[in-house]
Amino acid sequence: MRNVYVVDDYRFENDELYFSLSKNHSKIQIQPAGQVLTDSDELAFIYVVEEDNEYSYLQFPKKVWRALVEMIKKKKDSILILDNESILLHNFSNELEMLIYNIEGNGNYGDEFVQAVEETFREILEAQ
Repeated sequence: MRNVYVVDDYRFENDELYFSLSKNHSKIQIQPAGQVLTDSDELAFIYVVEEDNEYSYLQFPKKVWRALVEMIKKKKDSILILDNESILLHNFSNELEMLIYNIEGNGNYGDEFVQAVEETFREILEAQ
């Protein structure tokens, strides 16, 4: 069974975007995998990480999507803070941007998810 860690907070500091998890997960050891998926049922994006030779997920729910818009606009990957450790989520910005373009108008993701993505990421989609 895959672990799912929910990202629920973010901050901008010195032109960097930092995310943190909803619960204290100081004991986890993860390595970024550089892949982004969707969880349309939960209205979330998933960043894949490696943990104990398996894959786990960082779930980015809709409440943090505004920060993802800024990340894409800056074309700069974000950082996850885990117990005072900074983990660069490499390839996050590029993967997410490509996924946003794929979701636009694509009913395979579900109407509610597509609408939420098109509304939140409108300025990214219009800049295409």
